[in-house]
Amino acid sequence: MNNPIPNFPKGAISEIIGTAISLRGNDIDTDRIIPARFLKCVNFDALGSQVFDDDRKELNGLHPFDLKENQNASILVVNGNFGCGSSREHAPQALMRWGINAVIGQSFAEIFFGNCLALGIPCFTTSKQEIEEIQKSIESNTGIELLLNLKNQTLKSKKSTWQLEIDPGAKQMLTSGQWDATNQLISNSNSIDQIAKKLPYINGFKSKDSLNDLT
Repeated sequence: MNNPIPNFPKGAISEIIGTAISLRGNDIDTDRIIPARFLKCVNFDALGSQVFDDDRKELNGLHPFDLKENQNASILVVNGNFGCGSSREHAPQALMRWGINAVIGQSFAEIFFGNCLALGIPCFTTSKQEIEEIQKSIESNTGIELLLNLKNQTLKSKKSTWQLEIDPGAKQMLTSGQWDATNQLISNSNSIDQIAKKLPYINGFKSKDSLNDLT
């Protein structure tokens, strides 16, 4: 099971509202998130259904990503050194296409963190004790709605508030929309067209003053 229509991030991200999945265990690597045999794909579309494929088969329906109450969750809560191992971008792609829009953990592998940022998936950290508290809250209150606020760096439920941390540079990129290079290009298409018209190598070097026109 997985979310039928994932909500892909786009533009500036200020908050994420939804339910959460608690996935326990340290050093969960990218090969567990998306096994190597799925890396031959031409695009990432099918990766959502293949996320944690080996772990889910081993647990025979009892993996957190297979539990009925966790379907349509958008926030993943993990432990230490999540996303370690290889640098494959397929790992956050698989999580996003399943429906995950944010990850909260004790720590993340650096490349995994960067790959998530490139997709608009914020990775927040907090202490081991706080992670344990959040996971217990999720597990004992299945389906509880949470509000993740990027500006305030908080995770809120009806009963509790947890203070989180995120790299300042990543926070700025996410809240401003700078992480979304494709959307920025589309939004500035008119300016791009105007610059393109002045580029000599696009216009056959017809104007001797074309380089000066760029200034």
